[in-house]
Order: sequence, then structure tokens, then C-alpha cells
Amino acid sequence: MSEPSAVSKYLSLVKFSHTIFALPFAVIGFLIAIYSTDETFEWTTLGMVVLCMVFARSAAMAFNRYADRDIDKENPRTAIREIPAGVISSGAALFFVIVSSALFILTCYFINAICFYLSPVALLVILGYSYAKRFTFLSHVILGVGLALAPIGAYLAVTGVFALTPLLISLAVLFWVSGFDIIYSLQDVEFDKTHNLKSFPVFLGQRGALVLSSIFHTLTATFIFFAGYHGDFGSWYWTGSAIFSALLVYQHTLVKIDDLSKINMAFFTTNGVGSVVFAVFVILDLAL
Repeated sequence: MSEPSAVSKYLSLVKFSHTIFALPFAVIGFLIAIYSTDETFEWTTLGMVVLCMVFARSAAMAFNRYADRDIDKENPRTAIREIPAGVISSGAALFFVIVSSALFILTCYFINAICFYLSPVALLVILGYSYAKRFTFLSHVILGVGLALAPIGAYLAVTGVFALTPLLISLAVLFWVSGFDIIYSLQDVEFDKTHNLKSFPVFLGQRGALVLSSIFHTLTATFIFFAGYHGDFGSWYWTGSAIFSALLVYQHTLVKIDDLSKINMAFFTTNGVGSVVFAVFVILDLAL
């Protein structure tokens, strides 16, 4: 078997395929801005929004791997990750973070002033998440805030001002991501306890954490409803909302306290499909 290329190593480092979680919501924020205002659709702006997503997420994921390199080495589940496995050096990963962060700020500069001024704040949130679990069980919520910047950020890229509808979409993303990250963290609850790492499963117990995740996902569906109502969306939006909400319920049927074998399906497949399907239906509603 041939040696993986440098590009494939870094794509694996940042789990590039997981961009599918937040990118559809960035597109939603962008198109809401176009269809709800007098702004003109520009491929250049959309391209820069996508680049911001890629650079920001690449910086965040690579920094998470860098910050957690010693923890990952001790955890059997994560010991195969690129840095502890020796595939990528910690220095190279940190350099990648710096370059990605600089490109994110530079791209924001070319979008508009407010995106440029807010870019360091966004980086503080998405990079700061990596150290949050050392101090607070709210790390899941901080991750949610980081991904929730996608729709409102894309809206700002087009209009330069805040608005309620994309903000409601962002709140839905916040609770959606926080909820499924709680589920994902169930895999490491015993490891986290022994290494003094904070999480909702450690703080509330597995049963309590699953209940909180369900509450967060109920809030997700609620904010999606309010966004649809305030944005005066039509039947396509409500169909997509129903499918997305059904998938939220479905992922909770996959995970049991005594059976975590389907966590990857709940985390990756269900949420990845849900975000894309919802985005497609919102785009159809806006376009038609």
C-alpha cells in the first residue's frame, strides 16, 4: 500500500469531511441574505464564505489535535490520530493552524469590515474550545457556539448587518451541535473522569447527559420553527424542518446507556444527512 500524500494526511487531521455539518448552514445564511434583502448574488462572495468556513474549521480542528496530543496518546480510542501516531508532527500541526487562521482573517478582510473586525473573536471561540474541557463541562456549548457562527457570519458577509432570522438559525445550530457532541462524548466518560476532564456526561452522568441532549435538540427544533415563522417561509422549508427534526429524534433512538455501538451512525451519518437535507429544502423554498 502506498504512503498517504501530505494533502491526505492533513485532510485526515482536520476531518475535512465533517465540514458537512456547518457548511450547509453557512449556505442557508448566505441565501437568506440574498433573498430577504436587495443584495445581489455574487459568486465571489459565496466563494469567500466557503473559504472562511474551510480555513476556520481547519484551524479549529488542527488546533484541537495539537492541544489534545498528550491526552489523545493516552486514550485508546484516539491514540491512532495523526499526531500521537506520528503521522504529522505537533510543530507541523501548529504551523498549519497559524496559516489557516491567517488565511481566515485575510479572507474576512476582503469580504467586508465587520467580518474582518469580528474574525479574531470567531477564532477565539473556535480555538478556545480545545482547552474548555479542562475547565468547564460547558465545552459542548462552546463548540456549538463555534459552529453557530456559520449562518450569521454568512449573512454578515452579504449584508454587513445582523438580522433575526439568521440569528434564530444560528441558535438552532448551537443547540443541535451541543446536543450531538454530548452524545459523542459518552464514549470517553470513564477516561474523562480518570483524567479530570469536564463534560456533561461526567457532570450529570450518562442518563442525565442524554436527557440534556434531548432538551437541546428540542430547542433546536423550536428555533427552526421560530426562524421559519419569522422568515415567512413556505412548504419546502417546513418539509425540510420536519425531516431534520425527525432525524434528531431518530439519533436518540440509536444510543442507549448500555449500548454505544451506534454512536458513529448517530453522530456522523444522521447529523450529516440532516444538515444537507435541511439546507436543500431551505434553498428550494427560497428559490421557488
